[in-house]
Amino acid sequence: MFDKVLIANRGEIALRIIRTCRDLGVRTVAVYSTPDADAQFVKAADEAVHIGPGAPTRSYLNIPNIIGAAVKTGAEAIHPGYGFLSEDPYFAEICADDGITFIGPPPDVMENVGDKATARKLMTAAGLPLLPGTTEPVDSVEAAEEIARDIGYPVIIKAAAGGGGRGITVVRRPRDLRDAYTQTRAGALAVFKNSAVYIERYLTDTRHIEIQVLCDDFDGAVHLGERDCSVQRRHQKLVEESPGPGIPPELRARLGAAAVTGARAVGYRGAGTVEFLLEADPEAQNAFWFMEMNARIQVEHPVTELVTGVDLVSEQLRVASGSPLTVKQEDIEVRGHAIECRINAEDPDRGFVPTPGLLENYRTPGGPWVRVDTDYVPGSRVSPYYDSMIGKLIVWGPDRATCLDRALRALSEFEVSGPGVHTTIPMHQEILGHPEFRRGGVATDFLERHFAL
Repeated sequence: MFDKVLIANRGEIALRIIRTCRDLGVRTVAVYSTPDADAQFVKAADEAVHIGPGAPTRSYLNIPNIIGAAVKTGAEAIHPGYGFLSEDPYFAEICADDGITFIGPPPDVMENVGDKATARKLMTAAGLPLLPGTTEPVDSVEAAEEIARDIGYPVIIKAAAGGGGRGITVVRRPRDLRDAYTQTRAGALAVFKNSAVYIERYLTDTRHIEIQVLCDDFDGAVHLGERDCSVQRRHQKLVEESPGPGIPPELRARLGAAAVTGARAVGYRGAGTVEFLLEADPEAQNAFWFMEMNARIQVEHPVTELVTGVDLVSEQLRVASGSPLTVKQEDIEVRGHAIECRINAEDPDRGFVPTPGLLENYRTPGGPWVRVDTDYVPGSRVSPYYDSMIGKLIVWGPDRATCLDRALRALSEFEVSGPGVHTTIPMHQEILGHPEFRRGGVATDFLERHFAL
């Protein structure tokens, strides 16, 4: 195991990694921007290095400053968390060049699965089912129009380098495709520095299912069940739960086997997530299609930890240090039900606009089987520079109904207030209390159908 690990991230995920490192006897180095100087993750680390001002490009995306901090403190490895540099193969290569272990997959694997078009091609070769669409970037609007005619409308245009729900445009009519193609490419270039896009058939009645996988360098590969991430707004997740409501054991086994097959096929190492679209119509006989693979720990990983008892960050660290996984497939058993609500400083009544500001009052819920991953305390300030998530409420119950009741109780205990600060807590209470959601009627258009969002 490593002696010292630098965490190239901030907020709740940095604090969460620090805690597991402490459990393993690993010393930690936090890097922080000027606005984060008094953050809890900075105080929790054994050492902390200032790497720049608030703008991410000058701090958490500043590779020379992060590598410099690792070299200065003698960190043997860097954990990138999620977001920022977590899926940047160039960063992983620089770590290797400087003799620092990147806690994640090899750079070439990251590059292959990070390019969504390439990933589709690789997964097709591995035998995973794909929706009709392209496995190569679409280089002209004329080609896009021809492809859309062939596979049929509606279609979805996706940035090949996209992620986090960005770089995605749904096109329902032929007359809208030209503008959508041009705008998606321009947006992809601006955000991801890569204008490549691909096209696939868009399904309106689907569920978003992801399978957590762990792989080591000793031919060990396991899946830890599924997470249902169907409740989304603008293709960004709001609620995640495990296991997926109504998913039969046979389908769970097929999804898990497909995810492990795909991970093995690309030479994956570490913790990753294989994402699928699942046909929501029961008459479709449980059809599913590969969507993408995320080469990092996910925001929603705690729900899997609660139902399996496996510390995913610990497994990441062990694999990166050259050890085999501590679990085999026969060891994995899903017990009970877990759900996660992302508590964001956003105003749902104004299109989920971020509402940064001072948290004058901040009280998190507690009680049996309630976990809150957060880096905020009363007096903390939600910065406009970063993601608007304040924390994650994760709740476990012996069954889904008990879990939902417990989550609603915990949401009622959550107190967040400050000048101009709004949160998604009322929205989560409405979602978890909605009759269709309680029945397990989840689909990617749930908010559109029931909340006009």
